[in-house]
Amino acid sequence: MIDLHNHLLPGIDDGAPDLDTALELARLAVAEGITHLVCTPHIHPGRYDNDLASISAARQRLVAGLQEAGIPLQVAAAAEVRYSTELMQGIEQDSLPFLGRWHGKRVLLLELPHGEVPFGAERLTEWLLQHDVMPMIAHPERNKGVMQCPRKLKPFIEQGCLLQVTAGAVAGHFGEPARLIACALLELGLVTILASDAHNVRHRPPVLSEGMQQAARIVGAFQAERLVIDTPWQIARGHFA
Repeated sequence: MIDLHNHLLPGIDDGAPDLDTALELARLAVAEGITHLVCTPHIHPGRYDNDLASISAARQRLVAGLQEAGIPLQVAAAAEVRYSTELMQGIEQDSLPFLGRWHGKRVLLLELPHGEVPFGAERLTEWLLQHDVMPMIAHPERNKGVMQCPRKLKPFIEQGCLLQVTAGAVAGHFGEPARLIACALLELGLVTILASDAHNVRHRPPVLSEGMQQAARIVGAFQAERLVIDTPWQIARGHFA
């Protein structure tokens, strides 16, 4: 399986605090059946001021640690980029990392504020699309604004934005409202990929299989596997060429 949203890079956001923890998470991922990761640390201006250099350095530390420990995991890096006005500047300056490509456009993992869908947010995603960037909305099922009013996702869906749903949410680990929205999005065929959004060993591990198995009850085993193997590979394969 291939995980396109996780926080394994050591010491640069609220994920793995150090290399030892990152390696423990990597061992869990391998045991889970994950072969490739695109690590996605936060870029959140004023909170996690990561950039291409800090992300690349953290990836190099992790890759060296994986090699020394003999952990067979392929690791690339992108970012989970917070909705902000600085985002447009980052695109114009070509200073943001991308998950990969989708139908000719670069894919940006876009995080909306957890408590709401900002008014007019679809204008930013429209701007991104006009600049050959395909937004992938991170974990929409866990957004409180979407929970209160699922129709708030409609403008992004109509634009063609991709949706990344958390595997743990499908499995019920983020509460019933998130599970219901995740399952509804699966039923409607709107989920692009499932990802772990792993942050730590105990509460947010790099696990995809449980969510995939639950998704299979809704969309069938073939389509559920596509959500964690075929489609993520189609997006991210350029990282591993």
